[in-house]
Amino acid sequence: VAQGVLWILLGLLLWSDPGTASLPLLMKSVIQALAELEQKAPAAKASHKASAWLLSAPSSGPHNHLYHFLLEARSLDAAELDPYSLSPELQGLTKEVARHGVRDGQEYGVVLAPDGSTVAVEPLLAGLQAGLQGRRVINLPLDSTAAPREAGVTFPDVAALAPDGRVPSSPGLRDAAPDVTTANIGTSSPDATTGSPDVQASLPDAKAKSPPTTVDSLLAVTLAGNLGLTFLPGSQSQSHPGLGSEGCWDQLSAPQTFRLLDPRASLLTMAFLNGALDGFILGDYLSQTPEPRPSLSHLLSQYYGAGVAGDPGFRSNFRRQKGAALTSAPILAQQVWGTLVLLQRLEPVHPQLQHMSQEHLAQVATNATKEFTEAFLGCPAIHPRCRWGAAPYRGRPTPLQLPLGFLYVHHTYVPAPPCMDFARCAANMRSMQRYHQDTQDWEDIGYSFVVGSDGYVYEGRGWYWVGAHTLGHNSRGFGVAIVGNYTAALPTEAALRTVRDTLPSCAVRAGLLRPDYALLGHRQLVRTDCPGDALFDQLRTWPHFTANVKTRPARSVSQRSRREPSPLTLPASDLQ
Repeated sequence: VAQGVLWILLGLLLWSDPGTASLPLLMKSVIQALAELEQKAPAAKASHKASAWLLSAPSSGPHNHLYHFLLEARSLDAAELDPYSLSPELQGLTKEVARHGVRDGQEYGVVLAPDGSTVAVEPLLAGLQAGLQGRRVINLPLDSTAAPREAGVTFPDVAALAPDGRVPSSPGLRDAAPDVTTANIGTSSPDATTGSPDVQASLPDAKAKSPPTTVDSLLAVTLAGNLGLTFLPGSQSQSHPGLGSEGCWDQLSAPQTFRLLDPRASLLTMAFLNGALDGFILGDYLSQTPEPRPSLSHLLSQYYGAGVAGDPGFRSNFRRQKGAALTSAPILAQQVWGTLVLLQRLEPVHPQLQHMSQEHLAQVATNATKEFTEAFLGCPAIHPRCRWGAAPYRGRPTPLQLPLGFLYVHHTYVPAPPCMDFARCAANMRSMQRYHQDTQDWEDIGYSFVVGSDGYVYEGRGWYWVGAHTLGHNSRGFGVAIVGNYTAALPTEAALRTVRDTLPSCAVRAGLLRPDYALLGHRQLVRTDCPGDALFDQLRTWPHFTANVKTRPARSVSQRSRREPSPLTLPASDLQ
């Protein structure tokens, strides 16, 4: 049932008449469309014809050819969709999210999820479909000089994973790899959740290794194909200016328009990577879930809510950690390489793929995987200021002289409870900013970044502007606060890992923080109890913690830091 319903929705996405969505571009609207289809579509009618509908649209491109082949899409008359038509409001929504694209600084085909992230719908649904088909394995020919297949010729060697995870044998599979298993396709990386892995040493070398012989359909239609195509020579992201570009919605309550912050953004925006990773994660889950599978609307409601099957770690807030645990850099690089080989043999051939050697394809796969693994999976998810509703900066910000040599750790003290979801964390950010601007008469929220317990980092003054977090030292280091009072208790492990590992390692890689940076608690530089006894004791065990510093002399009450105030007010002490 789920597979048929998904294909119906995908077909409606592609065949709906032009118009403007009357529903807000929210993930809950997509889930609503799925739920409506699940109520209307009988399983007997949904299961056979619907599998052709995803790529029956008039649009074309390399990713469409890949979808056609890997997801077994064939042409289908749109009239066959009539019995399963959605309400006019949902029809308008499906038109808006039909295809992912970037044009004139605006991103299309994306929706706002409850966790505050923006998600591209197309790769999400493609991943769900690949998972429902059983995560098929495609056996590739080994001959790198073989001509692309002729139009109308069936490409060989498609197999579903057998119950034991092995590719079943088939007659005439000249280049089948008999030992490909699910473990090979989705292998956990030991360092996936502790920082950016060292991927260079383990990435493919075409001079030393043979080309890949198999392609995992799930990875191909979500991540591998688009990573490879985007990093081809001459593509916009060759110097990686736009990988993971963020953007701003026109409004958060009823979003309709999403504009990117980087005008150079490639198609591999943050929203696309989120959707592709979600499609990969949920497709993998569906491929391993026996019948009867949960309805797609229920699965997405859980994943973008409290967690799949009640697991709070299995939700969109932690997609990067989950995705890193499901694959590894070597496996992903091989899949990017293999998908490019497959695209060389699908008509029409992408012009930049024609006559490319295996060595060249391997280098593209290496570059793409390294950038994705380090700049996306190896970095924390940061909500930009517009996402939490920041007020404008008052005055003119002072630029930092990068890279900086210090990371100063704070707790907010007030708000005292940790924020566990986007709505609460965003409200806390706005509350702190109002206090800093209106009561303290500062130009902006004082912190460089604020870490929630919802899996996200919230941009304050950011990487490039001097903050107001550590009196006398604001221009020398970044001030990072964790929402909550950590006098007697510790933050969540995810929040600690963000401050200890992923945020600084990402900043070092980007040239924003020196590799030999020193990590200090606020109390080491200013007379205050911040960041709380429990958290400070934890900091003392971290690798970059530096104990040999001198506390600044006491100042007047109006200038110096004080002990934390009553919970009735927000703390100036942590921010001066």
